[in-house]
Amino acid sequence: MMRQFELVERVKSYDPAADEDAINRAYVFAMKMHGSQKRASGDPYFSHPIEVAGILTRYRLDSASIITALLHDTIEDTPATQEDIDRLFGAEIGRLVDGVTKLSRIELQSDHAKQAENLRKLVLAMSEDIRVLLVKLADRVHNMRTLHYIGNPEKRRRIALETMEIYAPLAERIGMQEMKIELEDLAFTELHGDARASIIARLNFLREQGGDLIGRILDELRRTLEEAGVSATVSGREKTPYSIWLKMQRRNVGFEQLSDIMAFRVVVDSVEDCYRALGVVHSRYPMVPNRFKDYISTPKPNGYRSLHTGVFGPERHRIEVQIRTQEMHEVSELGVAAHWKYKQGGGRLTDGRQYRWLRELLDILEHASNPEEFLEHTKLEMFQDQVFCFTPKGDLIALPSGATPVDFAYAVHSEVGDTCVGAKINGRIMPLRSRLGNGDQVEIITSRAQTPNPTWERFVVTGKARARIRRFVRTQQRAQYVDLGRAILVRAFRQEGYDFAEKSLEGVLKIFKQPSVDDLIAEVGEGTLTAREVVSTVFPELKTQRADNVVPLGRKPKPERKDQAGGAIPIKGLIPGMAVHFAGCCHPLPGDRIVGIVTTGKGVTVHTIDCENLEQYAETPERWLDISWDEAEGKAHTGRIDLVVNNEPGTLSTVTTVIAKNVGNISNLKITNRTTEFFEMLIDIEVRDVKHLTNIIAALRATPSINSVERARN
Repeated sequence: MMRQFELVERVKSYDPAADEDAINRAYVFAMKMHGSQKRASGDPYFSHPIEVAGILTRYRLDSASIITALLHDTIEDTPATQEDIDRLFGAEIGRLVDGVTKLSRIELQSDHAKQAENLRKLVLAMSEDIRVLLVKLADRVHNMRTLHYIGNPEKRRRIALETMEIYAPLAERIGMQEMKIELEDLAFTELHGDARASIIARLNFLREQGGDLIGRILDELRRTLEEAGVSATVSGREKTPYSIWLKMQRRNVGFEQLSDIMAFRVVVDSVEDCYRALGVVHSRYPMVPNRFKDYISTPKPNGYRSLHTGVFGPERHRIEVQIRTQEMHEVSELGVAAHWKYKQGGGRLTDGRQYRWLRELLDILEHASNPEEFLEHTKLEMFQDQVFCFTPKGDLIALPSGATPVDFAYAVHSEVGDTCVGAKINGRIMPLRSRLGNGDQVEIITSRAQTPNPTWERFVVTGKARARIRRFVRTQQRAQYVDLGRAILVRAFRQEGYDFAEKSLEGVLKIFKQPSVDDLIAEVGEGTLTAREVVSTVFPELKTQRADNVVPLGRKPKPERKDQAGGAIPIKGLIPGMAVHFAGCCHPLPGDRIVGIVTTGKGVTVHTIDCENLEQYAETPERWLDISWDEAEGKAHTGRIDLVVNNEPGTLSTVTTVIAKNVGNISNLKITNRTTEFFEMLIDIEVRDVKHLTNIIAALRATPSINSVERARN
C-alpha cells in the first residue's frame, strides 16, 4: 500500500502547485474513517482508495481528483457525512465526492433497471464535471483487479459484463486507451477465461516458433525509415487477447486465419513527418487493401489522431503500422488527461469538441422514457465502429457503422432529424434507409410540415435518433389515446343518459390510481380500462340498476338506437401503430361499414363489419365500438386484391401498368401459387377509398391476360 508521503511526492512531481496540505488531510481523514474495515481480499479497506488515487497519478490529474479518489467511499461506507466533506475540504471536493457516491449507491444493486439508473446518474454527473468519470473509471479498474476475491460467481460475472458494456467504452470515448485495454482484459478474463487462456497459449507458441520476430521486424522498420531520412521512434507489440478474440468473432474465423496480430507504432516529430513515414512504408511494403485510415485529417470523436495502415511487412508478415507525433501519442494513451486545462474557477474542460458524444448522451437521456431504454440507446451509441461523413459545408460528422441519412440528420441537430424528408448523398437523391460510407457528403432536405416517421425506427442505428423517434411516437400515441378515450366516454355517458364532464372523473382518480383526468381517459383509449367500469364507478347506482335488469340466459339485449349511443365515433388523425390500428385480415377502406374492437394495451383495431374474425369477439360485446370514417381525413389507405393471371411474358408489366393508370400505388406484391398456366398473387395497393379500389379491380378484370380479380378477405 502506498504511503502518505509517496502519494504527495507523486502528485508534486507533475504539479508543484498541488495542495499538499489538503492531500495529507484527505489521506488521514479517509484512513481514520475506514478504520478496521476489510475488503473481500482481506486487505484493509483503506488500501482501495489509496490504489485509486495512485492510478489517477499515472494520468497526472489535479489534486482535487486525487483528494476525491481518497474520499470517494467515505460517505457510503463510514460515519462521515456530506456536510463533513464540504466543511473540511470545500464545495468543489464535496460536489465531486457526492457525484461518485451517488453512483456507488446505485451500483450495489444487481437489477437490470438499477444498472440502467446507474449509467443515467453517471452521465448526469460527468456532464457537470468529467473528473467524476475519471475517478469512477479508476475505481472500476482497481475493483476489477481484485474481482477474483469475490466468492459469488454470478456477482463477478455481472460486474465484468457491466465493465465490458459500459465502463470500457466510456474509457475509450474520453481517449483513455490504456485504461480501456486493461478494463477489457480484466473483464475478458472473467467472462471468457478459457478463450483468453487459449489465445495466450497460441501466442506463446508463435513466439517460440518465430523466435524474436517482433524484434526483427522492428529493426527492419527502423532501418527503412532511417535510410529515407525520417527520424522516428519505433515500437511493437502483439494485439491484446481480447482484441484478437473480438476479431475472430466478427470475421467468424479461427486463430490460424488471422495474420495481423502484431501492431507497430512509429512516433515522429511533426505532422509532415507522419505522411513522409507513411509514404516510405507504402513504397517499401505492399499495402493491404481497405486497411488505411487517416485519423489525422479526420480525428475520432475522442480526439484520437493517427495514421493506420496494414501492410505485408518484413518477412512477408501482415502487420498494422500506426504513425503519429509525440503529442498525438500522449493523447492516444492519456486521452482527456493529456490536455487537462480548466476554466478559471470552473470544473469544465475548455476544449469541448470531443464531448459531442456526451451532449448526445444527455439528449438521449432527455428523450428516453425510462432508464432501461436509455441503457439500450447508450449501448447503441458506444459500441459500434464508426464512419465519417461530411455536411455540404465540410463539417465532419462521426456515426456508427451502418448509419443512415436519418441518423446523420439527428446528429446534425434534433430539429433537422424531426423535419427530414429526403437526403442527397454525394449529390444524388437517395432513400433515407441508405447506409452511409466513409467520406460521403450528405445533404439533408427538410420540410416544416414533416414529423418523425415511426417506421424510421426500423433502420436507424444511433441511440439519439431512436430515442427521439420513440419520444414522438409516445407523445402522438398518448394524444390519440386521450382523444379516443374521451370519445368512448362521451358515448358511454350518453348511453346511460348523462352528459360527459371531466370534473365528474376527478372524484374517482384515486380509485383507479391515476394521477390526472387525462391519464384516466388515456387508459380508456388504450383499452386498459373499459368505459363501463368508469361510468359505473362515477355513478354507483348504475350497478344496482344493472343487477335488477339482468337479461335471462339465451336472450340477447335489444340493440341500441343511434340517438341513444350518441352516434358513431369518427376515427381521424391516424398514424400506423398508434391508438387506432387497421386490421390486417380485412384491410378496411373508407366507404366500408366498420366496427372497432378495443384491445387491451393497443387501443382500437378497425375491422369491416363482415370480417369473419369478428366471431371470436361475439362473447365480449363490451369490447365493440361503433365507429365511422372521418370524411375529411383524405389519407391513403391500403387495400388488398387477389389475382389469378396467365403465365405468359409481360403479364406482370400489364398488371402494374393498369394499376398505375388508375392512380394506385403498389406497396407490396406476393406470389402465393404458381403453375405452368397461372400465377396467383396478392397485391397491396394504396388507394383513397373503396370506390377507388373498385375502379382498379374493374380495370384489371377488363384486361385479357388477367383471369380473375377479387378483393382479398381474411
